[in-house]
Amino acid sequence: MRIGTSYKQHRGLADEWDAIVIGSGIGGLAVAGTLSKLAGRRVLVLERHYTAGGFTHTFRRPGYEWDVGIHYIGGVSHPRGMTRRIFDFLTDGELEWADMGEVYDRIILGEDAYDFVKGYEGFRAKMHEYFPDEKAAIDLYLQKVIATAKKAATFFAEKAVPPIVATLFGGAMRRSALKEANRTTRDVLEEITQNQVLIGVLTGQFGDYGLVPAESSFFMHAMLVAHYLQGAGYPVGGSSRIAATILPVIERAGGEVVTNAEVAGIVVEDGTAVGVRLEDGHELRAPVVISNAGVINTFEHLVPRDLAAEIGYARKAREVGNSVAHLSLYVGLKGTTEELQLEKTNLWVYRDHQHEKNFEAFRRDIHAPLPVVYLSFPSAKDPDFERRFPGHSTIEAITLGPYEPFKRWADTKWKKRGNEYEELKASLSERLLDVLYEHAPATRGRIEIAELSTPLTTRNFAAHPEGAIYGLAHSPARYQARWLKPRTPIKGLYLTGADVVGAGLMGALMGGMSCSSAVLKGNVLGQVLKHQAQTLRDKVPGPPSSAHA
Repeated sequence: MRIGTSYKQHRGLADEWDAIVIGSGIGGLAVAGTLSKLAGRRVLVLERHYTAGGFTHTFRRPGYEWDVGIHYIGGVSHPRGMTRRIFDFLTDGELEWADMGEVYDRIILGEDAYDFVKGYEGFRAKMHEYFPDEKAAIDLYLQKVIATAKKAATFFAEKAVPPIVATLFGGAMRRSALKEANRTTRDVLEEITQNQVLIGVLTGQFGDYGLVPAESSFFMHAMLVAHYLQGAGYPVGGSSRIAATILPVIERAGGEVVTNAEVAGIVVEDGTAVGVRLEDGHELRAPVVISNAGVINTFEHLVPRDLAAEIGYARKAREVGNSVAHLSLYVGLKGTTEELQLEKTNLWVYRDHQHEKNFEAFRRDIHAPLPVVYLSFPSAKDPDFERRFPGHSTIEAITLGPYEPFKRWADTKWKKRGNEYEELKASLSERLLDVLYEHAPATRGRIEIAELSTPLTTRNFAAHPEGAIYGLAHSPARYQARWLKPRTPIKGLYLTGADVVGAGLMGALMGGMSCSSAVLKGNVLGQVLKHQAQTLRDKVPGPPSSAHA
C-alpha cells in the first residue's frame, strides 16, 4: 500500500507551513497527528522513501505482503489501555486491533520452551510453574519491573519541560529512574537470582531492544517487559494501516504527507531553524522543524556543518553508540494458516541461555551459529490477511547481527552487489530456514518466496546509520545523556522518535508525545489520555482486570 503523495509528481505544494517533519516513521507521524489534532497546525511530513510509515510500512510481492518492523504491540487489546488510547486519538478510532491470544511470546532454550502469558498474575503463575524453586525471585523480579517502569513518566517528562523547569527540578525528576537505568539488566537480575536459565528466560525478549543482558539498561528492559504484560495485539489489515489511518487526521488540518521527498538540509538563519532544503534545491519554510531522522543523521547530514560541530550532538551520539543491526528473511508460502499449522505466538529460538556468549561469537564470525532466531507469523495474527491474500501465508525469520561483515558492500547498489554478497545471503537464508522448518515443520515444501534483508537494506531504505534498527543503543550510558531530548540548542529545531525515548514502536510513539509537549509547551500525553477518556465515557465498561502494566 502506497501512502502519501509523491513529491516527484506533486503539483502546487505550498512553500510555507506551521511545522515541517522530516521522516514519516511513527515518531514523525505521532507528532504531526498530535499537532494537527490538538493545535490545528498545518504540518508537512517529508519522507525520502516511496511509501510513508517508516518501520510501520509493508511491502508486497505478487500474492504476499510483509510488515518490516511491527510484529506485535502491547497495551492495545483493551480500549482503556494507554497505547490503545493514543492510537485511537491519532487515528480517530479507525485503526482496529486483533488480540494475539493468551501466549504472546514463547522463549525456546534448546529443547525447552517457556510461554509468556498475558496478565501479571498469569505470567507470574506460569513462571512459578516452570521454576518452582524460584518463586520468591520471580515475585521480586516482577515487582522491580513494574516499579521501574512506573518511573518512566517523570524521567521522560523532564525531557519535554521548559529549560527553566528542567534546571530547577530536572535532577529530582530523573533521579529515581536513573538508579535502575544506570545498571545493566544482568546486574539487576543476578542480584535477584543466580539461576542462569531463569535469567535466560526472563531476558528472552532482549531482541526487542537489541542489547544482551550484560550491556542493556535495566530501565529499558523493565519498560519493554511491562509493556507486554497485559498481552499484545496486531493491526487488522497489516501494519501499513497505522500510517493509513493517521494520514487523514493530518490532512484534515491542512497538512500533507509527501513521499519521494528527500531532505538535503535544515535551513538555519541567525541560529534559528526556519525550514528545510530538498534534494532538488527547493526550500520549504516553517517556524517549527522536527527531525525524525535520528540524532546522528540530523547533526551529521542535515544541520549546517559548522553549527553541528559547535553543538557536538553527533559526537555525543557516536559515543553512546548505535543499536544492533538485523537480518530478516521474508517468507511467502502457499497454504493457509490452518493448513501450515501456524500460530499467532512469536517464537524466540536460542541455542541455550548464554545470550552474551552466543551473540559475541556471531559478532566475531557471521558463520558461527545464529545467536537467536525470532519467528513471527503475520498472516496468522491478522484476521484480514486471508481475505486480501487467499490461500497464502507469510512468516518472518529474524536474527540480530553486526554491520561489519556487510560493510565492504556499503557503496554498492541494491541488487548489484555481486556474487559473494549473494552467496552470503543464500547461506544465511538457509540457516534461518533450517530453524523455521524445525519449529514449523508443515512449512517445508510450501515456500514460494524467501527474500533476505541485511543491515545494508536497513541503511539504504531507512537511512539508519550502520543498519541500526533501534536508533541509539539502549545502554546505561544512553540514559545518562541528559542532552538527549526533543528540544535542541537550535531554536525552532526539535527531535522526535526512538532516540528521544526508547526502542520500538512504543518508544518512537512516546518520542512523538514528548516532542509534541515540547513544541506546544504542555503535557500532551495527559491531554491525549483525557481526550480519550471523555470519548470512552459511558461506552466502554470498567478498566482492565489488572493495572500492573
